[in-house]
Amino acid sequence: MKHASIAIVILNWNGEKLLPQFLPSVVAHSHLEGTKIIVADNGSTDGSMALIEEQFPQVIRLQLPKNYGFAEGYNQALKQIDAEYYILLNSDVEVTAGWLEPMISIMENDATVAAVQPKILSWHNKHDYEYGGAAGGFIDKLGYPFCRGRILNVIEKDEAQYNDEVNIFWASGACMAIRADLYHKAGGFDSDFWAHMEEIDLCWRLKNMDFQIRYTPLCQVYHLGGGSLPYNNPRKLFLNFRNNLFLLYKNCPPNRLLKVIFVRMLLDGVAAFKLLSEGNVNGFTSVIKAHWAFYANRNRLKTKRRKLKLIAPPRWHDEIICKSVIWKFYFQNKRTFTEVNS
Repeated sequence: MKHASIAIVILNWNGEKLLPQFLPSVVAHSHLEGTKIIVADNGSTDGSMALIEEQFPQVIRLQLPKNYGFAEGYNQALKQIDAEYYILLNSDVEVTAGWLEPMISIMENDATVAAVQPKILSWHNKHDYEYGGAAGGFIDKLGYPFCRGRILNVIEKDEAQYNDEVNIFWASGACMAIRADLYHKAGGFDSDFWAHMEEIDLCWRLKNMDFQIRYTPLCQVYHLGGGSLPYNNPRKLFLNFRNNLFLLYKNCPPNRLLKVIFVRMLLDGVAAFKLLSEGNVNGFTSVIKAHWAFYANRNRLKTKRRKLKLIAPPRWHDEIICKSVIWKFYFQNKRTFTEVNS
């Protein structure tokens, strides 16, 4: 394999406690020639950058002037970084020996692959898949994201059941290798997402451009998860519900768009009242606010959809599972990717 230029880019926001715990593994296991490690600071107010200067002098520091959020923070950082490949890595990920080579090798040997995700396991329970990525991401026919190894909130144990290299629909932003030129050509992350599902949106655009997203089990990392916001946080619920609608409106092909949006909004309403029945008033409010934000942004979304059509028209893809994960989960009691996809 020729020596490609690789930039491992960790977006940091107030990570003073996380960096000493997770950055040492990145430094220890990232010696592939042509590799540099960069921590891009997203307007932190703690001492994380001073800590890096003192404890990790080999790591390049890139200071952003404010907190742009996850999506735009990466956009701002990556436009200042010259490399053939970017490795987007969360600050709460522990990597393992040899983690870079399989991902880079796939892209070096197959020009149709735009991005690669490794096996992502839980840092807390190292035999379990991790919620936000597991063994590669998919969506169902209504746009619900799930993973090989994680269906809704049910996590599978890693028993080598997903130890095959396959094309997936989306790669997790927790750990993703991506061609730098394609990241920029596709427009990068959508800054309006702020955080959550921006990687699904980007991967959908890349697939519309006739590139593949790949999963490899030949390298694995351990993700703490919930490092910035816990999974049941009202802000996270708002972003997930809103961004899912953004994602669908931007990327669904015309013959599916209205039906998918209509059904999803009905199901979101069911989810909102379920949260309310469980006493989660803040969760209920988050869903209502998410729908209001979707309506408020319709004109912006229409403009984005028109612009994306000029680059690559919205399309349906083989990796979109033409089943309802909600139906399979709640009515047929299917709890694993294999069962849902059968």
